[in-house]
Amino acid sequence: MSAFVKGKLKAAREALSKQDNEKARDSALGVLEFEPDNYNANVFLGLAYLRLGELEKSEQAYRKAIDLNPEQALAWQGIMQLYEKQENWEEYVKTLRKIARLYATANEAVKCAETVQKLIELRRQADKGDRMQLAEALSLLLPDSDLYPVLSTLPPPDPTNPTSTTIGPVQSAVHNTLPVLEELVSLYEQEEESFTQSEIAKRKTRLNAPPTDQIRREVTLEVLADSQLPRLYDEIMKHPNTSDELRRNTEKKLLRLKQRHLTALPSVGTHSQAKSKLAAEVDELIGGMVFLKIPDELAWMLFIESRDAENLEDYDYGTLKQFIQLFPESALAKLLRAYFDYYAIPLNEGEDEDGEKEKPTPEPDPDVDYPGIMLEAFSDLNDSVLAHRVIAKLYELEGDYENAIKVAESGLELVRRSEQNWGRAFKMVRKAFNVTLATSLVHFYPPKNHSRALRIIEDILTEDPDNVAALLARGFVLQYAKRWEDAAELFAKVVRLNPDDLDAASRAKEECAWCIAKCGDLQAAADELRQVINDLEGIEGHEEDKARCWWKLGCCYWDMGDDHREEAYKHFITSLKRSATFAPAFTSLGTYYSEFLSPPDPKRASKCFQKAFELDPREAEAARRLAEGFAEEGEWDLVDVVARRTIEGEGGLEEGAETRASRRYLPINAWAWKAVGAVELTRRNYPAAIEAFQIALRTDVDDHMSWLRLGEAYSKAGRYAAAFKALERARELDPKDWVASYFIGEVQRQMGAYEESIRAFQSILASRPQELGVLHSLGQSYLDLGRFELSTGFTARAETSFLSAVRITLDLLDASSGFRRVAWKTIADALYHLSGFADISDDDAARKVFSQVIPLVMDHPGKGLPDILSYPLSVESSNNLPLLALEIALAAYDYSLTLGAINDAAKGTAFYDLGSALSTYSRRTSDGTKRDRAQQHAIAQFKEAIRLEPGNDAFWVALGNATFLSQPGVCQHSYIRALEVDSKNAATWTNLGLFYLHHEDQQLANEAFYKAQTLDPDYALAWVGQGLVATLNGHDREARALFEHATTLSATVPEADLEYATRLFRKINETTKSRSASAEAFLPAFFVLDRYCKQRPKDARALHLFGLVCERVGHVTLAIDLTSRAIAVLEAAYEEAEDPEIERQFTIANVNLARLRLSAADYEGALESYQVATGLLPEEPTDGDADAKVLLAQGQFGSGLAHFKLGQLAEALALFEAAMSTVADLPVIRGHIVVLLAQTLWAIGTDEAKESAKTQLLQSIEYDPENLMAINTLAGMGILTDDDGLVDAALSEVLSLPVDQRHERDPERDVTYLLIQHHLAQGDPKQALSVSQKAVFAEPERTDVRRELASLTLRNGESAAALAILGGSAQTQSDFSELRASLALHAVVESVEAQEDAQSDALRLAQKAVKLTPWDKRAWEALAFARSRSAH
Repeated sequence: MSAFVKGKLKAAREALSKQDNEKARDSALGVLEFEPDNYNANVFLGLAYLRLGELEKSEQAYRKAIDLNPEQALAWQGIMQLYEKQENWEEYVKTLRKIARLYATANEAVKCAETVQKLIELRRQADKGDRMQLAEALSLLLPDSDLYPVLSTLPPPDPTNPTSTTIGPVQSAVHNTLPVLEELVSLYEQEEESFTQSEIAKRKTRLNAPPTDQIRREVTLEVLADSQLPRLYDEIMKHPNTSDELRRNTEKKLLRLKQRHLTALPSVGTHSQAKSKLAAEVDELIGGMVFLKIPDELAWMLFIESRDAENLEDYDYGTLKQFIQLFPESALAKLLRAYFDYYAIPLNEGEDEDGEKEKPTPEPDPDVDYPGIMLEAFSDLNDSVLAHRVIAKLYELEGDYENAIKVAESGLELVRRSEQNWGRAFKMVRKAFNVTLATSLVHFYPPKNHSRALRIIEDILTEDPDNVAALLARGFVLQYAKRWEDAAELFAKVVRLNPDDLDAASRAKEECAWCIAKCGDLQAAADELRQVINDLEGIEGHEEDKARCWWKLGCCYWDMGDDHREEAYKHFITSLKRSATFAPAFTSLGTYYSEFLSPPDPKRASKCFQKAFELDPREAEAARRLAEGFAEEGEWDLVDVVARRTIEGEGGLEEGAETRASRRYLPINAWAWKAVGAVELTRRNYPAAIEAFQIALRTDVDDHMSWLRLGEAYSKAGRYAAAFKALERARELDPKDWVASYFIGEVQRQMGAYEESIRAFQSILASRPQELGVLHSLGQSYLDLGRFELSTGFTARAETSFLSAVRITLDLLDASSGFRRVAWKTIADALYHLSGFADISDDDAARKVFSQVIPLVMDHPGKGLPDILSYPLSVESSNNLPLLALEIALAAYDYSLTLGAINDAAKGTAFYDLGSALSTYSRRTSDGTKRDRAQQHAIAQFKEAIRLEPGNDAFWVALGNATFLSQPGVCQHSYIRALEVDSKNAATWTNLGLFYLHHEDQQLANEAFYKAQTLDPDYALAWVGQGLVATLNGHDREARALFEHATTLSATVPEADLEYATRLFRKINETTKSRSASAEAFLPAFFVLDRYCKQRPKDARALHLFGLVCERVGHVTLAIDLTSRAIAVLEAAYEEAEDPEIERQFTIANVNLARLRLSAADYEGALESYQVATGLLPEEPTDGDADAKVLLAQGQFGSGLAHFKLGQLAEALALFEAAMSTVADLPVIRGHIVVLLAQTLWAIGTDEAKESAKTQLLQSIEYDPENLMAINTLAGMGILTDDDGLVDAALSEVLSLPVDQRHERDPERDVTYLLIQHHLAQGDPKQALSVSQKAVFAEPERTDVRRELASLTLRNGESAAALAILGGSAQTQSDFSELRASLALHAVVESVEAQEDAQSDALRLAQKAVKLTPWDKRAWEALAFARSRSAH
């Protein structure tokens, strides 16, 4: 067997060498059949398959060989070729690494190096490896690689013969790893930077992503947690071949990497210990770099910025000097150099490193702008704590406290960030910034920021009780709080703590002395101040301090009394000699010149005050005296300037006008805010005025005048609720001030509380009857009240209010002529509104007022409108007071135009008012010539108003209305121009819609109405317009709904009321086939017509319709009155126009009036009305005039009924016959007349008359078989006479019809009723019950048939069944009136069904029935029955 295997293996090897791959495959397979685990056979098989292209089988063979002997390289080399052919580079690399390790194990260094070199060369190809894969391959050459022990045995490369070996690069790398390390560093740096940027960009796009800084920290932390760069940097720095430059550069990189890692690490939690360790490493690193003076700016900056120094002097000046020398062009170096030069601070007074004596620092060059240099450098140092400390100190020393605060706050934020970055506290630096911040807050607009400053000061003193700056700051706060003794103790403590510090100690002594002076010990204070002055005078500079001390000394002497005023004056002068810009000294001198000097020198005093105020706007006393002087001279602009600058000086304008009032800011100089408020009030800048008075009131909440002015500003700004509260507060503070009451009245008038405002003005006039402004406001209030009452339908009240407005305004004209313009407008407006009344109820009062106005409007030379008005106007000759009121209003508007106007807007309004009155007059007058003239004149007035004020949309609308019919183009243009001015005016859109509707453009009209409804859903006329559009489109149901909605809106439109009532009346008559519809259906029409007729009492159509509605709801007497009024109006109209249409309307009205009188038993009156109607109709109407026939027949038949009621039977029968003859060709009307005639004959009572009645009905039925009224009447007669044959004959034809046809002919179900009554009359209740049951089965939804069935069932003693029937009717969608009619029966059934002790439901139903139908006797009977049952 062994020989066989060897032979086969040999054959396979030879076949492979001869490229006979198939034979090699077969030979190898033959071996494997006997020895499946033969390593060489598997290798040969794999190679054969590889050459034959059967790669999968090749890989299986190689894998099996590897599994058999993984330490043998032959199979690995074969599978490597396979992967190379497959271009499966990942497996190829793994195989290479395995082969390299096998060579390393076998100590075959050259082969191992060749394999590694091949691996590296592969990874260098861009498509066969990325940066990290290349780095991984390069790492095999480093000492920590498992291959390095074997590779290190390679001989060094021969530089003279680099091609002597194939592994030269590996040899070079093994014997000098520095290039490999540098390449690895480059690869890792690129990879980390790329990953960081891409990861940040990706995370920023996530939902609810945190801020970018946080994302950057998180990504940096993830990257640096496993970064290889620190190790590589260390290896490079420790490498013997590393140059100094490379070492320094690498050290810089390491510093930046650790600094980024330190910044990214959180300060709390599990990372705190790691952060502390890393911070120590960074400290060590930067300390070494600074010690060696390595020029790395970041290291030096970190070293300097990480110092926790309390004062700037605590920083190592030597380090700062070295920094400046190393980095002279850096921003921090420039800032430090300028700072030290500006304050003449020597950087180092010792010797430098070369042993040379350091030159003394020269004095500051006055030509150099050191602060400018520092600020310019500071702009590039946003992250430098030291720079912020320097600049904050600079601002503090220069007195720029606002910027000092901003820089200190920014510095504290930097400290917070530094503490977070370093993981340790910087207490001293934080305290230094807090000291600067607190000191600046104390001196920045004191005492505005003292509360905030105190909190910081307390924190500082808790930590450092002897901090001089904090003690001084607290002392200043106590001074402003006037706690002089406490402040003196603090200043004395500062002196004790630091007696040798000239600046702090002298200032503390000075302030201590000032506190003593304020405590009243003036002499001791003066002595102390002299000692401070002596100390200051001995040193150079400090001019401001000297001036302040001399001024305070002068103040001490001034307060000692008049005997020391001259000495005080000398001290003030000395103060100004020390510093000519010390403002308080000028203020004191001004006071001296104005109050003590004899005689006073106001001119010099004013100059002193001006100078003081120019130097320092915080000199409030000087500012107040200046403002008072300017106010006395009427220079309000200068008063405003002074007040605003004073406010600015106290910090009131720090954050602009938008935030002043909302902040809890307590002003020092309330007078300045009052002055600003008064000036803004006169300028009509009401929001600013409100704000100013609000701030002023924070100082004194009981200032009556401020509350009054605040209320005035609120009212003029339209904020009436707030105005009312402010004015009420003002009146509480001073109840005797009538001005507050006046403004309250004005506010009430603006709010619509007209009656309250009238009472307020009347109460003022009771004590001040000649107060003109109050008289005008009272008249205006009456006018506004009248308008309101008119809009709400209270016409009588409105009339009284308008007359009162005229009377009051006439009193105003009698008192003074100064209010003529506004007074005449009020009078004219009131008269114009009065002219719109149909009639004036208080005739005498109106005539009296008109007679007072007429002489005034006529007694002037410029009276106009002679071609329209008939002068002279006279009350006695006029029988139409509303028209006379309009004529007087026209004359008044014309007169007001002659008075002139203050501006174009007022003049334009006057032309508009006159035009509106003329337009109304053109519609009211019956004179055609005057009508045309008035219309043309009105158009001219509107055009003139538009010329003066083209931006007023009301003027354009008025012009459009005036030209609606005569000039369509002008009308449309006017409406569109009005909409350009105000596109949200619903009335204008409605007018435009009506214009389009008039010109039959329904689509545009509907769009305009829809726009108006959208803008103002409560504008009724828009709904009316859309209803008209719906009518034109044939949508009557929708139109009726739109008109109904219009009548329910608050602002009524009379036309909508009339149109809705007309449509509702027509709809009920057309859709209700019964003889009498429910009265409830007419109630909406009743109410809207009642409202309309009160507004338009002369509208005959409305009066007539209202009378018909009243007839249907049962108000016959009111119907008679309304119809009579309509007849009177029609008669007057006919006499004027003699129009045949009016004559016909008059005839119809008389017929209706006669019918109403007939129903009211006024038979004589009915006859009279019928005679009037028939007298106007032809005796024999033509066939084409059906209406005349109907009217004549109604008149004849109604007259016959009246005669019958009066006992005049012959006349009655003759008229009945005439009526039937008149409508012989109108079967429906004739049928009605026959039925009424038969009923009349039956009422006579004789057998002959009854037979005649039956005959008439039978003839009518024969003539008109569908006359159901005649059929039912005949059946009823048969029931009454027990004539079964007559009943059957009458009803048989109807009963034989299908149910739907029968119901159509019998909408009232009279046939069913008659059958039931017939069976009951015959004593057959079962048959009656059967008929009723059939009716319910046919129409179960009808409540009336259910009620009849329940009544019959109850008669049979089946109360439970009756209750079930009534209960079912309550569930149906029945008419309310029908359900209401069932309540009494329901109560009886409940009472019968219930036990005697459980009658509550029955009582409740009976009471409800009585409440809803108190006129129904059956309801009262049901209540009595239920109570009797419950009583037992």
